[in-house]
Amino acid sequence: MTTTEAAGPPVTDTPRIEGAPVTDHDQGVHGYHKQKDEHLKRLRRIEGQIRGLQRMVDEDVYCIDILTQVSASTKALQSFALQLLEEHLRHCVADAALKGGNEIDAKVEEATKAIARMMRT
Repeated sequence: MTTTEAAGPPVTDTPRIEGAPVTDHDQGVHGYHKQKDEHLKRLRRIEGQIRGLQRMVDEDVYCIDILTQVSASTKALQSFALQLLEEHLRHCVADAALKGGNEIDAKVEEATKAIARMMRT
């Protein structure tokens, strides 16, 4: 997390706490920002796997072979989600902790709910 000087009012709807540092998060920069190109490349690869599944079904490929590819695609999405969650914790939650106040509780609750959703799948 980097600290920057404010170029104007914070982008977030969260009221600023007097004396709290201004961070890149205040400027609308998300945790995945530094790896955005890498993430897009990864998502395009996953998209290709899904298209491959469509082709396999269209070409009447053996069920177990399709299920193997479904599993690989699922694992790829789960891995992507974990990376995004880690970046969220390191950036957004850490930013809220730095600022203090009620924002940290809200960010931790938000992350906890995201983890619960991921565990259901």
